[in-house]
Amino acid sequence: MTIQIQKSFESNQKTGSLYLVGTPIGNLEDMTYRAVRTLNEADIIAAEDTRQTRKLLTHFEISPSKLFSYHEHNKAASGPELIRYIIEGKNLALVSDAGLPAISDPGSDLVRLAVEQGIPVIPIPGANAALSALIVSGLPTERFQFLGFLPRESKERNSLLELLQDEQSTLLFYESPHRVIKTLTAMQQAWGNRQVVLARELTKRHEEMVRGTIRECLSWLEEHPPLGEYCIVVSGEEQSKVKERQDAWWQALSVEEHVAYYETEEPCSRKEAMKKAAGDRGISKRDIYKHLLENGKEEE
Repeated sequence: MTIQIQKSFESNQKTGSLYLVGTPIGNLEDMTYRAVRTLNEADIIAAEDTRQTRKLLTHFEISPSKLFSYHEHNKAASGPELIRYIIEGKNLALVSDAGLPAISDPGSDLVRLAVEQGIPVIPIPGANAALSALIVSGLPTERFQFLGFLPRESKERNSLLELLQDEQSTLLFYESPHRVIKTLTAMQQAWGNRQVVLARELTKRHEEMVRGTIRECLSWLEEHPPLGEYCIVVSGEEQSKVKERQDAWWQALSVEEHVAYYETEEPCSRKEAMKKAAGDRGISKRDIYKHLLENGKEEE
């Protein structure tokens, strides 16, 4: 790989530039002066949802005539076309529906194409939902990890959560209102009853933060049906528990292997084996059963 050096504002730049413009996540007052100027001066504005962006441009009296559609379903065709415009000398501003582009959206693919062509990629900072939720969470901010949306398939989701079990940094997720209960339930099964913060409607009139354990937050959601998009902030695992698990004899075993060990080596019934494996892992027998069920190792 050849090293690439970007000097963002050199006057002898032969191509245009790609500007990643942060937009408000709810409150229009979070739009920066620089973002407004950049959108005004750009030759082209690429947007995930042109209808949504048109409203933003109208509010700030920016011409919507230079809007270009760029989203997950047309990025294969639109991406190279946009890059061609920039190579010809046009400056392109990329925006997402809300917040910073290229985070959990197809903007990252356009950035990659631009970098491959030696095009300057310039950040125009703005609001971000995950970081906004983190700083008000009350959980540690020294180290954190952003995971975006968890996989929809149960097996993939559970595998990822299992990999994150020993992660000690604060974890940040996005989730839709109709999946937040399922996601929290999966987290509790994988990690136990950790501290969590549910942040929704950030910067808007009905902004709300629910802080408590996963179990407490699930109880809250039973009485207050989920509304709006959520940022979920979860505390990392305690160092002492990580060390305890790493030193445990069963650490290298999968849940299936752990249960099978007790069945064959003790020996004991499958029910008792699940109970012992659950005790070792610090989770409930029900969680062990559900894991085996979802992975096709147990009959209903």
